[in-house]
Amino acid sequence: MDGYGEKELIGRATPPGTDTIQGLARRAFVGTSANGEYRSRPWLSESTFRKLLYLSGISAVVLLLAILLSLLASSMPAIKQIGFAFLTRTVWDPVTGEFGSLPFLAGTLLTSLVALLIAVVFSLAVSIFLGEYYRRGPTSSFIKGIVELLAGIPSVIYGFWGLAFFVPAVRFVEMRIHVAPYGVGILTASLILSIMIIPYAASLGREVISLVPADLKEAALSLGATRFEVIRKVVLPYARSGILAGVLLSLGRALGETMAVTMVIGNSNMLPKSIFAPANTMASIIANEFTEATGKVYLASLVEIALVLFVVTAIINIVGKIITIQMAVER
Repeated sequence: MDGYGEKELIGRATPPGTDTIQGLARRAFVGTSANGEYRSRPWLSESTFRKLLYLSGISAVVLLLAILLSLLASSMPAIKQIGFAFLTRTVWDPVTGEFGSLPFLAGTLLTSLVALLIAVVFSLAVSIFLGEYYRRGPTSSFIKGIVELLAGIPSVIYGFWGLAFFVPAVRFVEMRIHVAPYGVGILTASLILSIMIIPYAASLGREVISLVPADLKEAALSLGATRFEVIRKVVLPYARSGILAGVLLSLGRALGETMAVTMVIGNSNMLPKSIFAPANTMASIIANEFTEATGKVYLASLVEIALVLFVVTAIINIVGKIITIQMAVER
């Protein structure tokens, strides 16, 4: 190369002011010396960037383990005194020193699953509408904005709205079907939760549906399939792993919701016998009683409920991830 080194060749062939793709790339990742020639930046090397990524991943794992260990250490007095019976007892009475988390575990799972069943129907409809029929245009932009706004509303506002709207409506239905007209209860909390988690499942579902290759849909249409058949037999099977990921994200949001559920679930420490009965979730019992906990075992029991909620959320996410991977492979 006429005796020039690589740095000299780069500096002469592509001066700093050259507006080419190569010049822009070099100016972005390579420094400029005082005389206008390029010089390398070793701290921006590939190995340095890889180390930063490794450090970020390890930091997330360390943070997760730190949360787990802190919950485990704080709940140790209750674990030593009550043991595994904490998960099977149905009585929660701080006055007599009896602590059982089964009513709250059942309330959490019941409200979350009922809310998920309600939300999946509407979120899937919104995803298909925005991802298949109205992908662009003012209608799509308006509905996307509304869905994103639903995700940004504070949960306490949902709780107040539930008290003003859903509680009287549910009480009216309970009176018509001859059920104790509490108004508050698992059904009311599930309705509030379903509205709160629709944006999460709908947004991710819309993205994966819009990524379905147009060739597949055009091929099905050319074979005589209707629009409905294309969606049912091509779009949904192709995007099912992404849709399931959105559903799992919504479930994780529902499991940990606190304020809105606390305001409309009834805050009963009894084991719920129906979806109309008042109950408590693991998050709501912690929010209601944590500041009132006086005894060492009482406080440790509340922390152990948080530990159980942490473990349940982790198990659901891990199982969901495995199912999502298997569905993606089968596709």
